[in-house]
Amino acid sequence: MKKKIIATLMAASMLMGVTACGSEAGGAASTSQTAAGTTADTAASAEEKADTAQDTEKKDEAADSEQKAAADVQTVTAGKLTVATSPDFAPYEFYAVDESGKPSLAGFDISLAQYIADYMGLELEVVPVDFDGVLMELQTGSVDIGLAGLSPDPKRTSIMDFSDIYYEGGQSFVTIKDKVEEFKTLADTNIKGLEIGAQTGSIQVDLAQTNSPDSDIVQLTKVTDIIAELLAGKLDGAYIETAVAESYAKNYPELSIVLDVPYEGAEGSAVGVSKGNEALLKAVNEAIEAAKADGSMDEFVAKANELASGEIIEGLLDE
Repeated sequence: MKKKIIATLMAASMLMGVTACGSEAGGAASTSQTAAGTTADTAASAEEKADTAQDTEKKDEAADSEQKAAADVQTVTAGKLTVATSPDFAPYEFYAVDESGKPSLAGFDISLAQYIADYMGLELEVVPVDFDGVLMELQTGSVDIGLAGLSPDPKRTSIMDFSDIYYEGGQSFVTIKDKVEEFKTLADTNIKGLEIGAQTGSIQVDLAQTNSPDSDIVQLTKVTDIIAELLAGKLDGAYIETAVAESYAKNYPELSIVLDVPYEGAEGSAVGVSKGNEALLKAVNEAIEAAKADGSMDEFVAKANELASGEIIEGLLDE
């Protein structure tokens, strides 16, 4: 009987031993799997960190490149980008009036100016002047760039350099609704006795002289003055940039855009850059390309048109 009990106990002991060994093996396998999983996770994490580091490095390199480009640029005032503009040219540049009645410079030229300054790591300083003043400021080198819906007219290349085109525009002939039937073609604008308006110093003067040479061409300093003269019946019609004409027509229903005006060789708007400043011209072109590529330019135009349909002031505030 004792032998049977002892045998049974020994068998039980051996069984426990086997079970214990099995448990240790399972634990070892589990530990090995966990270690392998941890190693894989660590490798994946390291790879992600490497990718992130590469992205950060690329961004840092791009930022360094921009900073180096900006460092090579000489501006009128160190650390600043000084910009001349003529705020009577909505939606390019104008004053938007907020709910409290406070006016602030707006328009897609102003937004682009800020973008260019930010791109170069410079502080923006805007100098509001009449359109003639924009040309004069650039000619005398008093400002770095001019943003005023400038067309790259070859006649202006003696006083400024031009950037790449940043906005494709057009030219129009505008009159009041009561006179729409009088202007079926551009030939109808070329009649002795007609008073045709155009902004002083602008390509619209050239368009008027080309298409309406027999008419009396009246040059006025501001587009606002041209609009006022049209509405008062003192002008029969006027040559105005299309986007600007459309903006005025929204605010003055009496106005009507009746004719598209062909203009060869300089369709669209460019930034006027201080003559001979090659580093600045290069940086401005790079900023324009970036603003187009990332969709910013489209956003600037959309926002400007929206603001221009509200309460605005066009012209210099001190007037």
